Amino acid sequence: MSRAATESPWQAAWRRLTSRRSTVAAMLFLVVLVLLCVAGPWFSSYTQSAQDLDRGATLPSWSHWLGTDTLGRDLATRVLYGGRVSLMVGAVATLVAMIIGVGYGLVSGLAGGRLDATMMRLVDILYAFPFMTFVIILTVVFGREMWLLYAAIGAVEWLTMARVVRGQVLALKNQEFVTAARSYGAGWWLILWKHLLPNVAGSVIIYASLTVPGVMMLEATLSFLGLGVQPPNASWGVLIGEGAGALQSSPWLLYGPALFFCSTLLALNTLGDSLRDALDPKSMPGA
Repeated sequence: MSRAATESPWQAAWRRLTSRRSTVAAMLFLVVLVLLCVAGPWFSSYTQSAQDLDRGATLPSWSHWLGTDTLGRDLATRVLYGGRVSLMVGAVATLVAMIIGVGYGLVSGLAGGRLDATMMRLVDILYAFPFMTFVIILTVVFGREMWLLYAAIGAVEWLTMARVVRGQVLALKNQEFVTAARSYGAGWWLILWKHLLPNVAGSVIIYASLTVPGVMMLEATLSFLGLGVQPPNASWGVLIGEGAGALQSSPWLLYGPALFFCSTLLALNTLGDSLRDALDPKSMPGA
């Protein structure tokens, strides 16, 4: 009996995922990056807010690998601290979007009828509300707190997740295994948890993997505009904004954070595309 005949669907997906060198390279890069951002600042001789005004902005050197900014702060240390924030925002906001969106989509799709129509009209209304206006209102009412960033992004990103899951449930709820579960007296909760959720998990994982880089880009945009992470705290968006402001006199302040940010987005998008192909082989070229 062949290996393909004995392995589970998840084992087959993992084999397809790791068969590409670019995907393995992206995963290794992300693992190393997370370790650097988490542990790197502990081994640094500097902190993200330690200033040396006499030094000012200096070029990269052995003591400051990415140079220093206009306040004499070590840029490499700030990039690692900023990576913690950007990666955390991407992970937490995506998790919030998954929890809300998956639950909302499961209930809407299984309920059908008027309840489904009402729930989807609410999604349409929220889609039409300008995101920047929503963030500004939250900032004015609650102040510029870090948790607002998670709340604001998570409150928007779940909308598409809900639509994706609802579409999957509509296609699955009339299948024989759901009908059989109902005939045995299974309630809504059991059908959602044991029958529908496992079957939409692949689509959820695919969309979540592609949501993380989008969320990180959104955080960078908000921080660049002054609506996200506030100085002296750092995120990659804050550092890119500071670097753009000093591009004429100190271009290295932009190059370092931008290189980390772009490389991370590239790795995340590569991993997301590979997950889509691994979990849905029909989407692969030539399939």
